[in-house]
Amino acid sequence: MFLTISGATGLIGRRLLKIYPPDKHSVIILGRKNPELSPLFQFGHWNPTAAEPSRELLQRSEVIIHLAGEPVAQRWTPEAKTSIRDSRVIGTRNLVSAIGKLLHRPKTLICASAVGIYGDRGDEVLLEGTPAASGFLPDVCTAWEAEADRAIEHGLRVVKIRIGIVLAPDGGALQSMTPLFRACLGGVLGSGKQWMSWIHVDDIAGMIQFAAENESVSGVLNGVAPNPVTNREFTRELASALHRPAFLPAPEFAVKLAYGEMAQMLFASQRVKPQAALKAGFPFQFPQLPAALAAIYP
Repeated sequence: MFLTISGATGLIGRRLLKIYPPDKHSVIILGRKNPELSPLFQFGHWNPTAAEPSRELLQRSEVIIHLAGEPVAQRWTPEAKTSIRDSRVIGTRNLVSAIGKLLHRPKTLICASAVGIYGDRGDEVLLEGTPAASGFLPDVCTAWEAEADRAIEHGLRVVKIRIGIVLAPDGGALQSMTPLFRACLGGVLGSGKQWMSWIHVDDIAGMIQFAAENESVSGVLNGVAPNPVTNREFTRELASALHRPAFLPAPEFAVKLAYGEMAQMLFASQRVKPQAALKAGFPFQFPQLPAALAAIYP
């Protein structure tokens, strides 16, 4: 397969490069800096918010996987919020505009999105057809997906994967949580009743591969495991996996003081189910949290 991947050096992108090794697939990596991986990977310089990517880099691709975006897990200063939005909305707009100018267009665009589109929904079960909420993150995700959908006008099959909390041994949410729990400083966030929609990194990379290789898949996929848990359950299972107690709750006011507006993301309740992926036949390796954590902390 001939693929072009943006954001290939991120957590999910790195796992995708293992699924699509350069000795078996033709892979072009789009980014601001050459990651200096295997010389069999072709690198193409692209600043998503500044310009369209070179059409020469897209011309031969069968599938484009678009993962690039400014990290959301940071203090949301006005500048950071602009970067978070522009990197996704303008970046996707520039990519799709370049695709529209190609003589030979790819068949498929797979674009990352996020479960943040659903906002804070309490115990409501959130499926792919659930309407978006309003607010900073939901508005960013809605605009982001709308830019991806413009590729449909150019004849592409478009898949938008709303990614939840990615669990991995080498980055993601656990990178900041693990040291605290190992030091016996981990604990429930606020009431602990908020739902957390998580997915093992192997499953989210596998879902992207599944979407790339199955032409019957299109539209929205919730990129989460089938069994979301509450924050209290997540805290208990993570502490158990690390063989540590977790008895220091983090009061909501203290987290908001430390992280500002971004803290709302940590307390949002999102009970998301991957109905479309299950219906399409995607085989989850880690549908339950204990097994996912056991694989990360053997």
